[in-house]
Formats: sequence, structure tokens, C-alpha cells
Amino acid sequence: MYEKIIELISEQFSMEPGDISRETGFVDDLGADSLDVVELTMSLEEEFDIPEVPEDDLKAILTVGDLLDYMSRFDVD
Repeated sequence: MYEKIIELISEQFSMEPGDISRETGFVDDLGADSLDVVELTMSLEEEFDIPEVPEDDLKAILTVGDLLDYMSRFDVD
């Protein structure tokens, strides 16, 4: 799961996967805006067949590590 999430992030933000870590911030490091985050979560929902991510949960996902922790709630591979 970790590798696939990093791959999706690197594709969406045109970054090398090796440049992305748990500490990478979506806004500060990747320059993401709210639309970017929504698009990424839609990709994750589709890729991993998870339920729609609630808006309140989205607001709490500030770093790649936050996203990985959130995704660990689901039984996905």
C-alpha cells in the first residue's frame, strides 16, 4: 500500500517517489491546494476501494504520514 500511495502522489504532483517521505507536507512541500487533495483522495478511494473520505478527515491530513496513517485504518494492500 505504501508504495502505491507514494506512486499516486508522485504522479499527481510530478515528483520523484524518492523525494517523498512521511514528513512531506501537501501544502508546504507539494504546493497542493484543496482541489489537489480532493483529486488525490478520489484516486485513493478508487484504487483501494475505500469509502469516501469525510471532509473533516481531509482537513486533518496535512502530511504524507497523516495520509498513510489514515489509510492504515482500512484493510487494503
